[in-house]
Amino acid sequence: MKKRILFVDDETSILEMLRHMLRNMLPEWEMAFASSGSDAMALMAKEPFDVIVSDVRMPGIDGLDLLRQVAARYPGLPVIIMTAYSDLDSAVSAFHSGAF
Repeated sequence: MKKRILFVDDETSILEMLRHMLRNMLPEWEMAFASSGSDAMALMAKEPFDVIVSDVRMPGIDGLDLLRQVAARYPGLPVIIMTAYSDLDSAVSAFHSGAF
């Protein structure tokens, strides 16, 4: 059974890069892409995922807020936080909130 992975980033160019870079994983992964935390929550309400990979800095529901909402609604669902910024406080906060 394929793993279902949801990628979340407000920059569509990043999502397109991920889609392109990871296309060789299509035999093993079913991938979905959301351009906001609210879009991600809407997708999760419709279908299950095995893991969420989210940017930290996004307008509206940022990665940390998304992590908290996922933890509350979908306990045990792994969330991997990615960021291009070297913001140690955000990384530590994400880790203490259960992110990888």
